[in-house]
Amino acid sequence: MNAIKKVRKYLLANPKSDDSQILSRLVAALGDDVPYTLSDLYKLEYDAFELAIALLEDWRLDRYYASRMKLFDAAQVQRIAEGGETSGN
Repeated sequence: MNAIKKVRKYLLANPKSDDSQILSRLVAALGDDVPYTLSDLYKLEYDAFELAIALLEDWRLDRYYASRMKLFDAAQVQRIAEGGETSGN
């Protein structure tokens, strides 16, 4: 199970805990692309901290792949605009 699903399950299982509040703020900051106070992560219990780190790793990887796909899409549009063949032709 990827970290995003694990964090979701954690938040649903512990909606009122301090750790859930911190994780929720982290998720919101990542989703909104706004700054987050890293010192809040040190307030987490060990398991929740590990979830937060795994979430950051997954999020970074997902953003990398999203950026990579946008690059490939832009290159494909450029090739089509130049009259080049696509890989599917």
